[in-house]
Amino acid sequence: MSCVIFGAGKIARGFVGHLLFLSKIDFIFVEKVDALADLINERGQYTVNILGDSSKNTLVTGAKALKFSEGDKIADAIAEADCIFDAVGGKNLGEIVPFLISGIEKRAKVNPKPLNIVTCENWKLPADILRRGIEEGICEDARAFFEANVGITEAVIMRSAIESTPDMLAKDPLVVNAQDFWEFPYDASRLKAPMPEGMMCQKPIYEFTGFLERKFYTYNAANGTTSFVGALLGYKYIADAAHDERILRLLDGVYNETATALSKKHNFPFDEQWAFTRTSLRKLQDRNIVDYIERNARDPMRKLGKDDRLVGSARLCLEYGVKPESLATAIACAMHYEEPSDEFAVALKAMRENEGYDAILEKVCSLDPNGELGMLVKEKIAQIKEWGWLK
Repeated sequence: MSCVIFGAGKIARGFVGHLLFLSKIDFIFVEKVDALADLINERGQYTVNILGDSSKNTLVTGAKALKFSEGDKIADAIAEADCIFDAVGGKNLGEIVPFLISGIEKRAKVNPKPLNIVTCENWKLPADILRRGIEEGICEDARAFFEANVGITEAVIMRSAIESTPDMLAKDPLVVNAQDFWEFPYDASRLKAPMPEGMMCQKPIYEFTGFLERKFYTYNAANGTTSFVGALLGYKYIADAAHDERILRLLDGVYNETATALSKKHNFPFDEQWAFTRTSLRKLQDRNIVDYIERNARDPMRKLGKDDRLVGSARLCLEYGVKPESLATAIACAMHYEEPSDEFAVALKAMRENEGYDAILEKVCSLDPNGELGMLVKEKIAQIKEWGWLK
């Protein structure tokens, strides 16, 4: 049994690859960055440290990787694979579509076995993005095989993988520090073949509607709130910020707003969704997870996008009759994020200083500055100034 993992980043190595290794299932990474692929092939192993429980630390051996330049080998691997996993990051999904097309076209000729592609992304509708891309590009000879035999489904990744210290990286440049979370929930209704036999921690869900969106607009909205407000209040670590009473009050509002909207949209009990928010808060406050504000706030212009964690959550709330007061406050804080080492934060600051808030709302958030949400965010900017949160 063998699997292909697109991406070789922290989630690919520290969760998907980790689970497959522990399940004694062979796998190979497909990685865009040549230097990372070379390092994996050169070392052939890496360490996964489980935060808070070193007894679960694992040395993953037999690691190997293909580069994007090795298209024929990638197609061969897909043609023979028992399952494909994707952990490239949502904004990079389009880059792997041509490889998937080539592999499926080859598989249609040499291997009649059905195949699943499982997205492991913190992104909205990643399976739909891949399916549309493949449908648009696949040759007619392989189209019937694709439609009948290739399932594209989504998993929800609940484990966090954290930046390693320089000392750790000196010993193992591929080391991953990962949260002690093991469930692998996925949408079982879209499968066209069994998942890899013996893969541990599987949690098939047949009524998956809203599960990924629920996670994104709960966990990611809370993480964005903690990160951007924490940065404004001078915190370095997520867990420290998540214990600040000011941030906790705001988080309570964010959780209430998103829980109400999600419960209305997907018709599940509010109490059930509220309990889910508590798992998010526990994760944010877990000091075993030494995670930096800067890492989580990185690329603020993307994270202020109209469908992303804060603006997307606020828009969802408005759609279901919930006024996103707390989310608007978090957006106001995010618009003031500053980090000299982050080119996108530098660009955001320049836009704020040279063009003003309306430009950010319109160009970054895709909002009408004079619309309901745009006006609410501007009210909250005035409010955080009154609170003394802006220096």
